[in-house]
Amino acid sequence: MRTLTLLLLLVTLVVPLTARADDVNIPRVWDQRQRLAKPDTNNIRRLRFLTTTDFFPFNFLDQEGRLTGFHVDLARALCEVLDMENRCQIQALPWDELRPALADGEGEAILAGVAITAQSRTELLFSRPYLSFPARFVGRSGEPFEPGGRAEGRVGVIAGSAHERMLRSWFPRMQPVTYSRDSWLMGDLQKGVLDAVFGDGMRLSFWLADQPDDACCAFVGESYFAPEFLGHGLAIALPPDAHELKAALDHALQTIEANGRFEELYLRYFPVGFY
Repeated sequence: MRTLTLLLLLVTLVVPLTARADDVNIPRVWDQRQRLAKPDTNNIRRLRFLTTTDFFPFNFLDQEGRLTGFHVDLARALCEVLDMENRCQIQALPWDELRPALADGEGEAILAGVAITAQSRTELLFSRPYLSFPARFVGRSGEPFEPGGRAEGRVGVIAGSAHERMLRSWFPRMQPVTYSRDSWLMGDLQKGVLDAVFGDGMRLSFWLADQPDDACCAFVGESYFAPEFLGHGLAIALPPDAHELKAALDHALQTIEANGRFEELYLRYFPVGFY
């Protein structure tokens, strides 16, 4: 048996709803005018999702040692749409064991953030992406900083990151100030040394969520999506010949966006929306 293996049957399907904040933009990736037909899943004997335990808030162990997180609830929602609750499982493995386990038939899908690259596309089949990670600016509350192509200002960014490259390419009039540690970067923003910081919207959203009610800072400007810098987001990785399962999962992903279930999960796990 592989180390750190945890097998949980997805049998609990009642999930408490979370109220939507009026000012939160919800991720939308599907054109709901083009609805995918529900496929026949009778030939799918089992749907075991492979994941990890150390990708907060997507998959992690709670205080009682139970596997939980956005991906666990997402798997549960997909299986419910496909009427496969009694055939769905989720198994946690170390990261470097996920792809060998998929190749060996120990699971049918990886739900753990496998990067979508030219190389991985030759070895795996991917569902449609269900979540992307935009770049965002965070500025000091009440101070004038309006991001845009002609905007200026001292903007902190992590040195050598994709966000630094994107900042220099998309916002050439701004003055990048590079840092090697997030704590130094955010500390200088709080002290007013910087006009703003630029980085991963999700990580910045958790920093903002940890700030007191009278916090110095907030998101400013829009969300910036740039696959050439930031990748294609999160998708479910499948064996290269699993076209029937891909069609089923794409249908389920579209359905949970349309019926509001994806919105509920997003609001539950990302208290400060990053879109």
